[in-house]
Amino acid sequence: MKIVEPYAQILNMPDEDFMLKHIEAAARTCYKSEDKIKDGSDVNLLRSLVKSGHHSVFEHISVSVKIVCDRGISHELVRHRICSFSQESTRYANYSKNKFGSEITVIRPFFWSEGSKEYKLWRRSMQEAENNYLKLLELGARPQEARSVLPNSLKTEIITTTNLRQWKHIFNLRCNKASHPQIRQIMLPLLEDFHNAFNVYYKDLYELFKNEIEEFKKIK
Repeated sequence: MKIVEPYAQILNMPDEDFMLKHIEAAARTCYKSEDKIKDGSDVNLLRSLVKSGHHSVFEHISVSVKIVCDRGISHELVRHRICSFSQESTRYANYSKNKFGSEITVIRPFFWSEGSKEYKLWRRSMQEAENNYLKLLELGARPQEARSVLPNSLKTEIITTTNLRQWKHIFNLRCNKASHPQIRQIMLPLLEDFHNAFNVYYKDLYELFKNEIEEFKKIK
């Protein structure tokens, strides 16, 4: 059994200059103010759009992110309907095969220290789940049948694609303290990545969660 940390990786964030100019062109179509396009006009216009709440033009840019998390967190992620998802399938993935190391991989629950009673109980439960899964396969069960004993902590990979506006909505919900701590563990650093790539649009949200982002960086 392998225990790993969750993470998110941006796959195709467009160049910032391209995003600025593309969104400015879309916005100025609304106002028929293309004649006002000049050096620096894109940043000023987009800041004005954010301030006024005119977010629809930010839907013209989409970004794909690879997220590695546990199955429980992936169930929360796929509730965001204005997204495209492609997820590792336990129907077809046979974790007894060599390419998976002949073992299952699970996500470490960071909220329990490794020496705690809770963590030790969790680890024993994960080991038992792996043993039962592999035994079912030995008995002739198909992967889609044997997966019945796999835990919520099972590692999964999911590619998520959606537009900049929807990503902002996801961050606003999933970085919030009311969200599950393990989805915040993923989304807070990802918000910082989006801010670094396109701060014109994500600066306000980044500033809102900046302190919590710094706190989550200390998690090991």
